[in-house]
Amino acid sequence: MLSNWNIRIWEYDFLHPFWLWLLLLVPIYLFIAIRKERKQAGQWKFTGSSTDQKSLGSKWIIFIRQGIILLNAGVLSLVLLAMAKPFHWSGFEDIDENYKNGIDIILAMDVSMSMLAMDFEPNRLEASKRVAKEFVDGRRGDRIGLVVYAGEAYTACPATLDYTILKKQIDQVNGENIEPGTAIGTGLGTAVTRLRSDSIASKVIILLTDGSNNFGELDPLTAAELARAKNIRVYTIGVGSNGQAPTPVITPFGVRYENMEVEIDEMTLMKIAEITEGKFFRATDEKSLSEIYKEIDVLEKRKMLDQQYKTEPPANPTAFINWAILLAFLSWGTKRALFKWDE
Repeated sequence: MLSNWNIRIWEYDFLHPFWLWLLLLVPIYLFIAIRKERKQAGQWKFTGSSTDQKSLGSKWIIFIRQGIILLNAGVLSLVLLAMAKPFHWSGFEDIDENYKNGIDIILAMDVSMSMLAMDFEPNRLEASKRVAKEFVDGRRGDRIGLVVYAGEAYTACPATLDYTILKKQIDQVNGENIEPGTAIGTGLGTAVTRLRSDSIASKVIILLTDGSNNFGELDPLTAAELARAKNIRVYTIGVGSNGQAPTPVITPFGVRYENMEVEIDEMTLMKIAEITEGKFFRATDEKSLSEIYKEIDVLEKRKMLDQQYKTEPPANPTAFINWAILLAFLSWGTKRALFKWDE
């Protein structure tokens, strides 16, 4: 349950974000109010010097009066934030009807030998598996499946609500006992066949690779057209650091690691995303990969809410209003108690 006092702004989205532009008025208010305060004339005449006057005064009075101005600025900011209709994703976690239909998601993961490159810790594949499991943990009511591919593709886990089984399958996948190569088109095409053809509101494929299509009979863009025909949105992720990376190479003496250029066919991945109204991402380390999955998570939750609410999702400005009232009362009480202001 979201706290009625939580105003950690980075945890919120806003239904009417155009109100946030008015926050630019806050520093203008501060400038004018502080300038006016410094030039404000006193109510009593004093015939001594300014030095004598300062000796009889107290600096803390100045700080308190300026603090009141800051409190008023805070009230203004909080009111504007409340008008922007903030809402928090956790506010929907206990509302089952938001997730009763869910969406179908297929994770299409490249497991070719190059995914063992060690520019991620310990390698690209293991880092991708960790982040994928975090993504699964963040979903509710969605059927999620797993397709893995290299030179060929297979379904490691059909779309399911049993996330425990799914995560076990993610842990177990590797590039052993699979045709070498990178068949992006085959991997995408296999993922397309695993998604239902019925009228489910949203169907998504998250396609992850660290290379370019060099195997398989199905062209990646043809597979993208198949996805579009089934109203499937594809998010594509290119994984690999910039420059060179220690990459496994098969030699007559076994597998050894050599520094090789990272070559990702970004143009093809962008085109796949464009055709299917998805989005292309580039991950150069595990942190950026994790952020990508978080962005996809938010995008798909927002799309789901848009589909399931005939009106706007319920806003929750309570915390901002509570703090605005508290600060306004503190400002008013300080003025009345210490300065007897009538304004």
